[in-house]
Parts: sequence; structure tokens; C-alpha cells
Amino acid sequence: MKLIYSKWNESSLTDEQRLEKLLNLFSYILLQTSGDVNEALDWLSQLDERYNFFDENMSLSDFIDKLKEKGLIDDTDGMFTLTPKGEMKIRQDSFKEIFGNMKKSPEGFHESPMSGKGIERNNTTKKYQFGDQPQNIDTTQTLSNAFKREGIDNFSLNEDDIEIYETEMQTSAATVLLVDISHSMILYGEDRITPAKQVALGLSELILSKYRKDSLNIVLFGDEAREVSVSELPFVSVGPYHTNTKAGLELARSILRRKKNANKQIIMITDGKPSAIYEPGTNSRRIYKNSWGLDPKIINKTLDEAVACRREKIKITTFMIAQDEYLIQFIQEFTAANGGKAYYSSLNELGEQVFVDYLKNKKRFED
Repeated sequence: MKLIYSKWNESSLTDEQRLEKLLNLFSYILLQTSGDVNEALDWLSQLDERYNFFDENMSLSDFIDKLKEKGLIDDTDGMFTLTPKGEMKIRQDSFKEIFGNMKKSPEGFHESPMSGKGIERNNTTKKYQFGDQPQNIDTTQTLSNAFKREGIDNFSLNEDDIEIYETEMQTSAATVLLVDISHSMILYGEDRITPAKQVALGLSELILSKYRKDSLNIVLFGDEAREVSVSELPFVSVGPYHTNTKAGLELARSILRRKKNANKQIIMITDGKPSAIYEPGTNSRRIYKNSWGLDPKIINKTLDEAVACRREKIKITTFMIAQDEYLIQFIQEFTAANGGKAYYSSLNELGEQVFVDYLKNKKRFED
């Protein structure tokens, strides 16, 4: 193999760094192709023609070999598919992309400032009290106290010698992330569904890696509402759907009703006003649709769900990724009915804003 050497400079990427950047790019393209590996590789090939990603040291063929070597894709009769490890990589990359861009803030990862009978140890200790958990005994400090009191030759252990690690109070939260998959999420030359999926994947990674007592359920809503697993997220695509916000909220509320967590919330990402509901009084789930203006029949039923969530102490935070006049008007009424919050978010800032809001809510729950 012919080796080409160039003058070293501080900004040069190592082969590993270059590979990692290509892997991150590939992960994002996979979100845009709804998990279609073959289409993503075609896109990468087209991008290479314009930006020269590959060269003699690493060709597109070499990159595909690396994907297979790392267990990220499978090759069956020339057709590539994403593996579970590949799905996990997309989730981790989404988390790093969002969290890595967040400005440093005193908010950080919040634990409660109070000590109590929690499960997370901190670095301070206290004297043992009846009811403290034996697994939290600081053995080193306890023995040191005993030796100081009696000496090594006359070792004995008293209750006053026992030191216990302080533990931090932690609360758990149940979250349902509602993602709009109506047709407008890809209309007007703007891809809104890819950032929304990236947020869902990043949020799931945050909870899985940091807040394991929390739960996250993901609900998609278009004409109808359905729950999807985290592993299904990369493959989600937008359809020719209207916006049945009521159905999404109804399913989210049903999910949260089954949760034992003390704190429950809904995070909704949408770019359009409600434009559909199930016809009342029918068993066929027939859908009533109206895309023009704010249809009172649709709006009132959706606001009923906002009130029902409030009664069940479920706060709703809405992220609007469009500034449609009717959407803003509806969200103002919706937020007032629920007592929740609403933000307008650009697509570039969506991930950061959702993460910051989630972490602030964690702090509020713990306080």
C-alpha cells in the first residue's frame, strides 16, 4: 500500500479522529434516511464527490468495512441493515451532539442539595443512627475511630465509632415525549423531523446513562397516536398525516397513569395546530379533519385533554418549531388550560432547549 506523508500541523486529525467524525456524520444521515443504511451510504458517496471525504488512506469501501468490523451494520446479499449496536451508536451520537453543544451552566446535572435516606453516596459522612443502611458504612473511617479510641492492641467497636456515608435524596420522573409526525414536519423545504428524532434519541440516552430511575416513553402523533420504542426511533418517518394532538395527549396520559413515579410530565414537539380528532361517539376510530384555521370542534376537545392532564398533575411543556399564527394562538390557550410552559425553538437550538428544560424540571421535582 502506498503511504503519503504530509507536514504535521496541530489541526491535523488522526485516523481515529477522522473515522469518528465520519461515523458521527453517518449517524446523522441515518436519521434523515429513517435508518435505511443503503440510502445513507448513497448520500455519503454523493457528499464525497463534493467534499472529498475519502482518499487513498480510507475509501468508501474501507469505511463500509469499518462499519461491519465495529458491528454497526450487517451485510445480507449486498443489502446493508442497521444492527442493535448501530442503533445504540445513533442514540449516543445524538446525546453527544446535543449535550456537547450546550453552554456550561450552573444548572448542570442536578441532585438535591439536601441529604437524606437516598441511594447515591456523596463524599461526606455522619455518625450512625438507627435505621441507617449497613451498606453505607464507611469502613475505613469507622475502623480509624475505633483505633483512635482504644488503640490497635485493644480493638473494640462501639456504635459511636460507626461512620455512615451521607446519601443524596433523589426523585424519579416519568416523561412522555410527544413527537409530531404530520406532513408539515417535512414541508416547505425544511426537515423538522430529523432534529426531533435526534432530541428523542439524545434524551433517552441521558435518562439511560444518568437518571436510571426515570422513565421515558415516546409517542408519535399524526392522524393517530402510537407508542414507539427507543430502538424504533431511527426508522420513524413522517406520513401524509394531519395533527391529532388530542390523541397524542390521551395516549400519553394513559401511559403516565400507569407509572408509579412521583413526578409526571409531557414534552411535546410540534410544528402545527391541531387539525384532527377521532369522531366522538364512534367505535370505528373515524377521524374528523379540518386544516383550515382553528376548528372549535377540534380545539375544544384538545383543550379538554390539557385540563385532564392538569387534574392528574401532569405538566406539559410544548416546543413549537414553527411560528404559525394559528399554532401560537392555540398554544397560548393550551398552556393556560394546563398550567404548563411553551417555547418557540429554532431547529438548531431544539435539542439544547429540551435538555435544559428537562434538567430544570429535575431540579424543581427534587426541591
